[in-house]
Amino acid sequence: MDWMAWTTPTAIFFAVIASLLIVFTVLGIRFPETPRVGVLRIETTRGDRLFITLLGSAFINLAWLGLSGLPQWGALVVCLIYATAVFRWV
Repeated sequence: MDWMAWTTPTAIFFAVIASLLIVFTVLGIRFPETPRVGVLRIETTRGDRLFITLLGSAFINLAWLGLSGLPQWGALVVCLIYATAVFRWV
């Protein structure tokens, strides 16, 4: 894999995403859930909310990079607040 710049942050990023998918798969098998309707007025499951969170976090990070000169750690804090809100109310 010499063609890709595998830095430590890149490896951590992909390991976290893989871990989330494994954890949510185990949760889905062990504790099945029924879809719920939140503020978006659509039925969502844990996996749907994870997808919405990951997609929104990507946009938050891109906006942070493009519009702010601040360190990227600030975007992480915003993403964690966003993820909490999505899992709570969506």
